[in-house]
Formats: sequence, structure tokens, C-alpha cells
Amino acid sequence: MARRFDARLTALFAKAEPSRANALSRRPSRHLAAAADHSRAVFDTLAAQSGVTAQWWQLTHGSPSHVVSETVFCSRYADLVIMGQAGEENATPPELAETVVLQSGRPALVIPRAGTFPSIGDTVAVAWNASREASRAVHDALPFLRTARAVKLLTIHGKADYALVPDDSPPVDLAGHLRRWGVPAADEHLVREDVGKMDLLLSQACDMGADLLVMGAHGHHGNFSLFHSSATQFMLDHMTLPILLSH
Repeated sequence: MARRFDARLTALFAKAEPSRANALSRRPSRHLAAAADHSRAVFDTLAAQSGVTAQWWQLTHGSPSHVVSETVFCSRYADLVIMGQAGEENATPPELAETVVLQSGRPALVIPRAGTFPSIGDTVAVAWNASREASRAVHDALPFLRTARAVKLLTIHGKADYALVPDDSPPVDLAGHLRRWGVPAADEHLVREDVGKMDLLLSQACDMGADLLVMGAHGHHGNFSLFHSSATQFMLDHMTLPILLSH
């Protein structure tokens, strides 16, 4: 993707400390330092082979709270954050991806821990519900959408038909708006019966052969705090393809 978009690639080494004593003292253990050195060597080699402009960032220690807060902070200096799905094998705090999505102010592309993804953005599914978050995600994803072969705007309805746009609104048209940008967008309306919305989105994305799902990430605000959304967490837990999320 860095070659595709002529982008600079920044690696951030942000790994939770396996040693509780070192996490509490906020000093990296020898194990963490060795992992950082190995990761940097691999990254430098692959970046040089790929011919992309690259740089390396590394956190000073691996306290879990430090890993989360600093990753959020560093994300604000990027156009796109690329992260892996949480799992025991990658030693990242389980809340890291969702916290970055909801608090960094930047779009995040999250890659599933299972499967291989040789292409991202050839066939794109967009979850559209006319919300602020969905609009943000669509426009953050424009570089992918403009180079996609096919883009489907998926709108989910309940058993009773209803419109996302009030009857007295102007004739707004997201597909038409995107086509002005050169995006091959087409609408697709889904009716939800006894299947959850997130399950239906993943199923439809699979059926259409999508290699990227674009969707808004929703959080709940209250008392100056940001609480995570069960729908966003569900997608991060059950994702089967790369997902670009924006809040």
C-alpha cells in the first residue's frame, strides 16, 4: 500500500511487557528489548527490499497503559493507522485497536489475525447508515474507493421498510456523490430478518468477495469519557476481512 499510494511507512513498536516487574518499573526487560531489536531488523530489511520511504518509532517501555495511550498519541501523526486484530499471540492489550479507532481521530485499517490478504481494496463493501461516523469513514476511505474495481454501499433495513432520508429532505445520493470522485459505487439494500446487523454485514461482504469493509465506529459519550460500542467491538472480535474504521 505504501508503494501504491506513494506513502511513507512508519513502524511503531508498541508491545506489552511480559515482565510484570518491568511493567511496573516502566523499564523494558531484556526480552522486550530483544523483541524490539529483532522487529526493527526485519522491518528495515523488508522496507529496503520494497523500496519505500520508511521510519522506525519505538516506545520506551511496555506498560500496557503506556502502550495504549502512546499508540493513540502517535496515531494522530499519520494519515492511516494499520493494526492487527488483538490476540494472545501478538502481545498487545486487547482494547488497543478499539481505543485507537475511537480516540485517535484517524482512520484505522485493522487486519484479521487469521487468513492471508494479498489485496486490500479491490472490491469494497461500505456499511452505510447516513450517520456522522459512516460519512467520516467513507470520505477517509476515498483513496481506496477511487482505485477499487467495485464498491457496494450496503444499507440494512428492518423487516418493515423505512428510509434513511426523511421525506422532506433534498434528493441526496451517496452513490452519485462518490461517482463524481470516480468511484464505481452502487447501492445495495439488505433486509434484516433474524440475523444481527454485524453478522449480516460480514456475510454480505463475504458473498460479494470483498477484500475490504469500510464502516463507522461508534462510541458512547458521557461525563467527559468515551465508552466503547458493543457493535464496534463485535466487528473487531469477529472480523473475517480487513476493516477500515473511522470515528
